[in-house]
Amino acid sequence: MVMLNKLERFHEQWGGYSDVIDYWLTLRQELLVDYYNIAGLSAGKKKSLSLPDDESLHRFCELLVDYISAGHFKIYNMVMERWQATGFSTNKEIDALYFRIVSTTEPLLNFSEKYGDISLDEKNSVNFDNQISSIGELLEERFEHEDSLIQLIAESLSVPPGA
Repeated sequence: MVMLNKLERFHEQWGGYSDVIDYWLTLRQELLVDYYNIAGLSAGKKKSLSLPDDESLHRFCELLVDYISAGHFKIYNMVMERWQATGFSTNKEIDALYFRIVSTTEPLLNFSEKYGDISLDEKNSVNFDNQISSIGELLEERFEHEDSLIQLIAESLSVPPGA
């Protein structure tokens, strides 16, 4: 639930700043709720030992791909267009954060590809708990970098180049 609490605080700070950021944060919230459900976590309860049902797992995998796609193809493109229009360009800090975000993409997509359309059973779910835990860690890392990137972008767009 830590990630949802962080999201709530971040949304309080940046919600309403941009329709695109609001959309992205809504996708993140949906993704996190589904993550907690398939990971067997819910508010105030210990981890459940049962496997998620196929529908929940497939929905999570779809949301994961949608979230990553929204970041790469909507959010980042919107920022680049805005920067080009204002004459701003990236800096080392922004580039480094973006690289850290991108480094989480492949393992997240690999998980989605592996579990996106299978039925979990005893044979193919041997390491599921470890893998879903790793996905949670990757998501937390990605969200922290995205939040930092959003802050840097917002700051960069609020000051005209050369000011």
